[in-house]
Amino acid sequence: MDIGLVKKLIPTVFLLPTAILGQTALTWQQIKDKFEGANPTLRAARLNIDEARAGEITAYLRPNPTLTGTLDQLDPFVSAPSPTTGTQGYRPLAFALPYGSIGYLHERDRKRELRLESARKSTDIAESTFSDTLLFNLRNAFVQVLQAKAFQQNAKENLDYWDRELNVNRRRFQAGDLAQVDLDRLELERVQFESDVVTALTNLRTAKIQVLMLLDDRTPMDRFDLTGPYDFADRLPPLEEFREMALAARPDLKAALQAVELAKTNHQLAVANGSTDPTFSVDFARNPPIPVYFGISVSIPLRIFDRNQGEKARTAVEIGRSEHAREAAEAQVFSDVDSAYVTIESALNLLRPYRDRYLKLAEDNRNREAFSYQNGGASLLDYLDAEKAYRDVRLAYLNLIGSYLSAAAQMNMAVGREVMP
Repeated sequence: MDIGLVKKLIPTVFLLPTAILGQTALTWQQIKDKFEGANPTLRAARLNIDEARAGEITAYLRPNPTLTGTLDQLDPFVSAPSPTTGTQGYRPLAFALPYGSIGYLHERDRKRELRLESARKSTDIAESTFSDTLLFNLRNAFVQVLQAKAFQQNAKENLDYWDRELNVNRRRFQAGDLAQVDLDRLELERVQFESDVVTALTNLRTAKIQVLMLLDDRTPMDRFDLTGPYDFADRLPPLEEFREMALAARPDLKAALQAVELAKTNHQLAVANGSTDPTFSVDFARNPPIPVYFGISVSIPLRIFDRNQGEKARTAVEIGRSEHAREAAEAQVFSDVDSAYVTIESALNLLRPYRDRYLKLAEDNRNREAFSYQNGGASLLDYLDAEKAYRDVRLAYLNLIGSYLSAAAQMNMAVGREVMP
């Protein structure tokens, strides 16, 4: 393999093929959109938001009025003359007094409005906590597929290279320029290259299974493919930029801030629930000789003992607890961002010398040893050592790119939105 081929392969590393068996490969954005619409766990979590919205309806309902009906002074033993015919007969309702009333509890101190406000803030918290680590798991699975495809392509390239070397050495053997034992060792070395190809294929299929599971997709693996650049961005923005973006976008921090506001609203509601709510009633009846009358009344409970003291104290404590939880969430945000930043920075510090020096150095050394061996200037052991060193360097480089992409996904999760490709 010449240097030109490596330059095409690295560092623009493996811009993956766009079709497998007639099916267009999916990009990260397409996978993400499909995941958000298909993942059953995510769909179940979305229903929590709908449940919270339904709670808003309940919170703002008015109290139901009460209707009371009474029929008093029934006498099952009385007999009386009929008012129309004058005939004496059994008349248990002759002296009955009907009575009815309609009452309504009037809620004071904005109780309904505060209940609605509390329910809406609970819905906001449910929406803020909707995104979870599942998206991070999907991103990691996506990176693993790209990494497995890169390893597979690398293994195939190595096998093709070794087959070309074997053809050259077979011709040397036929010309009497190579011993049988050396040719056998070269033939046996091919087993390792074949093993690398099979292992890469197995890893690729395993990674695809993980993505299909997260998508709840039953597409056969041979018809499912992903595409994307397996590469790294050389420039890393300052840490403060990531911190500021995380403070503005991180869902759990946003939920913690909303929890403080919810606790304050609940405290206001607890204070309002300690106030007195009067019940207004209208009643109507008959009382001979008065044929019909009506009246109004107001019922006011005397809140001498129960003024909702316990709930007032509990919600006041909840405010303090929520504020401490917000501070802890903010500290966690900084910790997550800083940890992801250090990991990315470390990967970049290793990737740059590999890209700029070690890859070319390992290939040049392998090519020189191959040329020297073919011309009798190097031993077979030296040549095999150079080949192994070259493969190790390339695999290390590809692994570092995978580590970088995983750290980039970790940074996206730490910030709360896509900030790194």
